[in-house]
Amino acid sequence: MAGPLRLRRRSRRAPSTTRNPNENDIVKLRLIKSAMTPFPHWIDAGEPLLAARDVMQELRVRHLPVKDEGQLVSLITDRDVKFVLDPALGMPPREALRVRDVAVYSAYVVDLNTPLSTVLTEMAERRIGSTLVTRNGDLCGIFTVTDACREFGEHLARVEGTAPSDPEVA
Repeated sequence: MAGPLRLRRRSRRAPSTTRNPNENDIVKLRLIKSAMTPFPHWIDAGEPLLAARDVMQELRVRHLPVKDEGQLVSLITDRDVKFVLDPALGMPPREALRVRDVAVYSAYVVDLNTPLSTVLTEMAERRIGSTLVTRNGDLCGIFTVTDACREFGEHLARVEGTAPSDPEVA
């Protein structure tokens, strides 16, 4: 069984605009809500671990938020599931394991008005693949490395003046 359920939350609230010191133009900050995947699927902490694995395979996702009694409590990843299901580890029988036994209780959680640059920098520093996004403490989205790659690809296409699907761009 896992210990007490704790989430790290960011309470900083960033302004939606800032002055660029080199120009007189106002620059709008991109917020995480513009890049996240909204309304992600989630699983209850008491569900069997094999059910979480099946949901992730069916939905083709690698990260699944975890709720306990309706409250967001953690995250489970396909990597964690594969790891604990390895018979060489000597874990309890796979049928006996629950999501709460494997979930990551130090998940990175941010408010949907957090600047995208802040989230990207923190994910890189922590070397993590996802961020849970909340509105007033309730799960409203998830931001993953896949979302970050999509955002960066679109940004490069805008800067370089190319279409993301252009076969010459590779």
